[in-house]
Amino acid sequence: MASVEINLDTGDLHPIDVVETLAEHYDWAFDRVGEDQIAMAIEGAWRTYSITLAWSAFDETLRMICTFEMDPPEDRLALLYESMNLANDKCWAGAFSLWREQRLMVYRYGLMLGGGQAAAPEQIDQMLSAAVVACERFYPAFQLVSWGNEDAAPAMEIAMSEAYGRA
Repeated sequence: MASVEINLDTGDLHPIDVVETLAEHYDWAFDRVGEDQIAMAIEGAWRTYSITLAWSAFDETLRMICTFEMDPPEDRLALLYESMNLANDKCWAGAFSLWREQRLMVYRYGLMLGGGQAAAPEQIDQMLSAAVVACERFYPAFQLVSWGNEDAAPAMEIAMSEAYGRA
């Protein structure tokens, strides 16, 4: 995702309205589930990620979950949890968890907007981009641990480090 430039007066806009505008801008498939929630699909190199954003007026937080299917064999769970811990050490803006019953790997993040702050399109764009980048970065390592009989540390070596600059 490239940096977005959308001129919105976000002061009076609901955060989910801002997300919907971004989804329309990028031509992502989305469903406005309710006033305070939106679900969308963002295509990555490895897979399509399901992303849901929900606004909580109670604690003024825009919550995001980015999911993809992950149903590892029972005997690989301990190593997958170890690889998730290693991945989370490298993620500063969010964290991975496994929703075992739903067979989903989840990347979660909350943007706290206390005191009546408004979410800028650039903030939400960066939040969505960070989620997809993290999932794309660690997906191969999670796969190697779950189905490739690889230990956590060697599998994590395949996860690309963050690159800075332009080619």
